[in-house]
Amino acid sequence: MPSPMLLLFAAAQAATAPAPLMIFFDSGKSEIRREWEPVLDEAAKAASGGARLLLVGHTDRPGSAAGNRRMSLARAKAVAAALEARGVAASAIEATGEGEDNPYITTADGVREIQNRRVDIRVAP
Repeated sequence: MPSPMLLLFAAAQAATAPAPLMIFFDSGKSEIRREWEPVLDEAAKAASGGARLLLVGHTDRPGSAAGNRRMSLARAKAVAAALEARGVAASAIEATGEGEDNPYITTADGVREIQNRRVDIRVAP
């Protein structure tokens, strides 16, 4: 069992951790729309200070679980490529896909929800 001090430290860290940046996608697509360029610019700026970027792709619930996992990874890789085009080193980026496993908005299977079609960009020191 962790000590109470360790638990307080972890809670303080979680409370001060910045929320992830998010980029949302059209259904069945991994292309980044122009409206998300400021978010990419912000992430690239954060990485210029030596931070690492963790990109986690997600999908909504239409389609198969395997297809959604592939799409979520394609979205994360599209964001990685856009960040590399902005000068972020590939070694500073980790891209993964979780498919439909961690929705932002809980829905029934088969339901389209734009907030679940996203890539979370987490900045890590």
